[in-house]
Amino acid sequence: MANTGSSSLATILFLFLFQAALLKGAAQEPVVSQNLVTDNVSVVEGEMAIISCRVKNNDDSVIQLLNPNRQTIYFRDVRPLKDARFQLVNFSGNELKVALSNVSLSDEGRYVCQLYTDPPQEAYADVTVLVPPGNPIIEARDEVLSEGNETEMTCTAMSSKPAASIRWMKGDKELPGKPKVELTYDKMYTVTSRLTFTVSKEDDGVPVACIVDHPAVKDFLAQKYLEVQYKPEVKIVVEFPQGLTREGENLELTCQAKGKPQPQRVNWVKVDDDVPSHAVISGGDLYIENLNKTYNGTYRCVASNAVGESFDDYILYVYDSRAGEGAPRTVDHAVIGGVVAVVVFAMLCLLIVLGRYFARHKGTYFTHEAKGADDAADADTAIINAEGGHTNSDEKKEYYI
Repeated sequence: MANTGSSSLATILFLFLFQAALLKGAAQEPVVSQNLVTDNVSVVEGEMAIISCRVKNNDDSVIQLLNPNRQTIYFRDVRPLKDARFQLVNFSGNELKVALSNVSLSDEGRYVCQLYTDPPQEAYADVTVLVPPGNPIIEARDEVLSEGNETEMTCTAMSSKPAASIRWMKGDKELPGKPKVELTYDKMYTVTSRLTFTVSKEDDGVPVACIVDHPAVKDFLAQKYLEVQYKPEVKIVVEFPQGLTREGENLELTCQAKGKPQPQRVNWVKVDDDVPSHAVISGGDLYIENLNKTYNGTYRCVASNAVGESFDDYILYVYDSRAGEGAPRTVDHAVIGGVVAVVVFAMLCLLIVLGRYFARHKGTYFTHEAKGADDAADADTAIINAEGGHTNSDEKKEYYI
């Protein structure tokens, strides 16, 4: 125990003498040397910061760490400063590494790594304390909207350091906001972003998100779902008949209407005329029996709600009772055209073959009347032989090919 006390006393005495030497040589400015290095540190408020002083080539010179007020935090492996948040992580001839836990804004500043040489060498570590913003607050001017109207939303991120940035998303589409940054009395930043846009019926139920970006936090957001009211969408469906509307048949139409709020009234009217007196209207259904041509015209379904009114039209044309019956069967003109083309091609081929045949056998006509004339001794005999004497009718046969 006596030896330990003597050792601590000696260290403190050495530190005192060292500080005195520094004050004595204050006129001799310290130099920044590449032999002594450190790193800047960014740390979130409440977390731990690590400061490391490193010497590349040490000749057994003393390393110490000073706070922004140039008070000694660690001298070698001894902590003169009475702040238990500083703890030694590593000490060797080439490094002094210190941890500062539960960092607060008051800890921000420039820390000094000092190597006791002649002149003293210094390196500087800037400690930046990050303060994350509070939960973003999103507010809407209108809780319930009507399609086509313009609305406004604001999002606020309070008390951060540095100032946060705010982005807006409507569904999967990013929208531009107008930010405003304010510096508060405690050197914190409050950011407010304002978003203005026009809504449509497709926006009903779509989330609008305010996303806060800050070095101390990730994916920090607040969102609000849009409620958009819109006038009805109207569609007329023909339930019967499926084909032509003929005299004597029945007609059944259904009016489908959807809106927000749901349409309270659905009416059937005939444009420029009255609905037939015996027509039956039940809610969105229109039923007309025993059609005739006097019922021709445009029938309109009208639906309305608090936002507005919409309609859809059906044009009725009544055909004769036998319309569409006995209609000629449809002919596949493509097939007929193909058959005709094949026939024409075959005929052309036949004509070409016959033409070549007759051209090859041209001049093959001949007779045997002059047979034997070439062997006669004189002209008279040749004539007699050519005539054939009329006694032998077989010699006057003719051949024609």
